[in-house]
Amino acid sequence: MLGVMTAPSPRPEVAALPAYVPGARGADGPAPIKLSSNESPYGPLPSVAAALAAGGAEPNRYPDMAASALHAELASRAGVAPDAVVAGAGSVAVLAHILQAYTGTGDEVVFAWRSFEAYPILTAIAGATAVRVPLDASARHDLGAMLAAITDRTKVMLVCSPNNPTGPAVHADEFAAFMAQVPATVLVVLDEAYGEYSRDPLAVRGADVLGSYPNLLVLRTFSKAYGLAGLRVGYALGRAELLAPVRAVVTPFSVTEVAQSAAIASLEAVDELLERVEVTVHERARVLAAVRAAGWEAPDADGNFVWIPAGDQTADVVAALGALATPILVRPFAGEGVRITIGTSDDNDALIAALPSPR
Repeated sequence: MLGVMTAPSPRPEVAALPAYVPGARGADGPAPIKLSSNESPYGPLPSVAAALAAGGAEPNRYPDMAASALHAELASRAGVAPDAVVAGAGSVAVLAHILQAYTGTGDEVVFAWRSFEAYPILTAIAGATAVRVPLDASARHDLGAMLAAITDRTKVMLVCSPNNPTGPAVHADEFAAFMAQVPATVLVVLDEAYGEYSRDPLAVRGADVLGSYPNLLVLRTFSKAYGLAGLRVGYALGRAELLAPVRAVVTPFSVTEVAQSAAIASLEAVDELLERVEVTVHERARVLAAVRAAGWEAPDADGNFVWIPAGDQTADVVAALGALATPILVRPFAGEGVRITIGTSDDNDALIAALPSPR
């Protein structure tokens, strides 16, 4: 006979995890304009759609666990060996594997804040401690303060450029000065999820600096500029010896055959896809100008989104846009601000016409 029944207990750090908050999707009522998730507003190109169909022809079969063709294509384009690439189910999953491989109980992960919402969650899941370093007054990384936050427990530092959700990029000279002072035993991850949208001429480019530092990984994704957010495929680039432990903890078969096929087809159609990126960059400038004209002191925008530092007016902005006859969904960060993804020209017209001003 069983004794007193008690429920299994999770690890304390898992029980204390904050919930990841996705962009709003809308509820009953008129179909909204969805600018709440940093997705591409465009569907797949015909060649990518054909690859999707072909890749999904045998769902009863496991995909190539090593994603060999995808690794070979990424490596060729980056000018590195295939073992200098690790792909996974989105760049967020690859980052989770990096933290699993390099951190644990008692270790620290340093990153700017506010930055990507998953950073503290993934750090806690790995068992490490998150060290949040406030952004500067221009909503940019304060790399000097991040250096000052390094202790003998620091194992990984995360640099998001362009920064999600605020928008500015880290500059190349700043990054070089930063890397010169980071201990060689500390792994630095340059997260370039929005790198294709960056037009800041001073911005650091992972492709330019990857070979310069033995403790650097560069993180990229197909979710944004390539429009494959629903397929979940991202990757890290770096020295083979840095990536070997990451590859060891990647979930087997995590990159599906459909995702691999679509990613390769997207790389083959990169010029056509980047034409869409240029449209988004043009629209971003238009939206940013309108946000500033409405009276908001918005920072520079280098991703596919614009940040409104609304502070205690954040809920008011969200409510005003959500109450329209055709609601506009944006991404609030309570008490801090609102992130608005760049949509189609028509989406952006509607947003610009409805933008509230600060009170």
